Amino acid sequence: MTTKSSNDTSFFGHPGGLQTLFFTEMWERMSYYGMRALLVLFMTASLQQEGLAFTVASATAIYGLYTGAVYFMGLPGGWIADRLLGGQKAVWYGGIIIMCGHIVLAIPSHSTFFIGLILVVLGTGLLKPNISAMVGQLYSDDDNRRDSGYTLYYMGINIGSVIGYMVCGWLAPNMGYHWAFGAAAVGMLIGLIQYKMTLSKLSTVSDGPAVQLSAKAKTRSWSVIILALGALAAVTFLTTIGVMIIDPVVVAKYVAMGFTAIFVLYFGGIYFLGDLTSAEKKRMGALLLICVASACFWAGFEQAGSSLNLFGRDYTDRIVGSFEIPPAWFQSANSFFIIILSPFFAALWINLGKRMMDPSYGAKCAIGLIIMASGFIVMFFAAQIAASGLKVAPYWLVMTYFLHTVGELCLSPVALSAVSKLSPKRFAGQMMGVFVLTYSIGNVIAGLLAGNFDPSRLDEMPNLYLQISLFSIAIGIVALLLSLKTRHWEKLADKDHTDEPHPVPQQG
Repeated sequence: MTTKSSNDTSFFGHPGGLQTLFFTEMWERMSYYGMRALLVLFMTASLQQEGLAFTVASATAIYGLYTGAVYFMGLPGGWIADRLLGGQKAVWYGGIIIMCGHIVLAIPSHSTFFIGLILVVLGTGLLKPNISAMVGQLYSDDDNRRDSGYTLYYMGINIGSVIGYMVCGWLAPNMGYHWAFGAAAVGMLIGLIQYKMTLSKLSTVSDGPAVQLSAKAKTRSWSVIILALGALAAVTFLTTIGVMIIDPVVVAKYVAMGFTAIFVLYFGGIYFLGDLTSAEKKRMGALLLICVASACFWAGFEQAGSSLNLFGRDYTDRIVGSFEIPPAWFQSANSFFIIILSPFFAALWINLGKRMMDPSYGAKCAIGLIIMASGFIVMFFAAQIAASGLKVAPYWLVMTYFLHTVGELCLSPVALSAVSKLSPKRFAGQMMGVFVLTYSIGNVIAGLLAGNFDPSRLDEMPNLYLQISLFSIAIGIVALLLSLKTRHWEKLADKDHTDEPHPVPQQG
């Protein structure tokens, strides 16, 4: 549903509804990134430090499952909004569930930890995809402010993440982890309060389901949802009381294979059974290359919250004068670099396009993957210093995050734009959902890779970072070579897609 108030300019020249969504997403991201930055640190901390004393392998596998599930749950979350609740209610209820999850995490009890994580995953699955979609629905189809609106909205995401890293990152070492989790709950509460107070600015945007189901279909749908939640609650309860023992590393391996199988089956189903034209099949081939590059990219990039996070805590000299830098603060470098570099990259692609030198989608994604991988070459040298028994200077991690951010800006917005342009029109929504699976696959694999960074085998750390770098560079080079062929397939899109707005990157 699209609002008709496209002449509304009450929020920096944009519809007033953007204010509602901007601040809701800002505070939701504050809570999400604030908690996520501490997750592996909390799980690997000793019991005396209020942690869970998990092994690195278990903690990073759980982290990968958590971040992968957040993206995956956006698929059913979007479906529920489209057919049962509408976007406005989905965001509201999702925010409440997220807040409850952080409240549970703030309780100083180890037995409720996984309940809190599950609630955050379920709530984020409802809120995240729908609030992003509602931004676009604020504008009429011919409103040229749409891209600018997404850029402003994206700025809110990064401001929120910086606040989360700073506030929760400081509270954890100074007040305790549960205080930090409580701060994340307060952040989501602030977001919910302002959402409710300014909800009228959204007018009729996504105020009801986009697809009207029959009463029987609604009943059947809610029954399936309740059964699924009941099964999840039963498994969680049995695990909590010790009846079921779950090895997170084994589960993560099966989940990674499951997500990959779903991606292959869905992508293959559309390709072989979607009655596509020859041109559409070639565009799908070009898109497959981008999807593979995306999954590999996020497997490396998402080391930020796991192995790089632990490196910042254990092997980095964080003392500046009399002040000790909280480990989680290093992750905020990504958000700062995005805010600084985004305008530069937007101008770069525009200027290259004007000079007819704009690289293909596949080439941009391959370059982004290679640049990200170069960050692990930096970590190879940093890990050698750490393996010698010395703590490394903070600028090693900052340089790594800088290269990762440059890679992200080359790949992430370009990949989203490619999905929008190269997908067959009648499968556009489904293909965006299929593409999101590459985030889930990458995040789960990232958790498994990080599990190899065993503190008791410090001498192996440099080679592990080098292996990630070389593998990613090899994939990037292959993708770059294949893009010489697929760039011709991408141009076939111009016959069917004209003057389409390109999506703006949505962080994590």
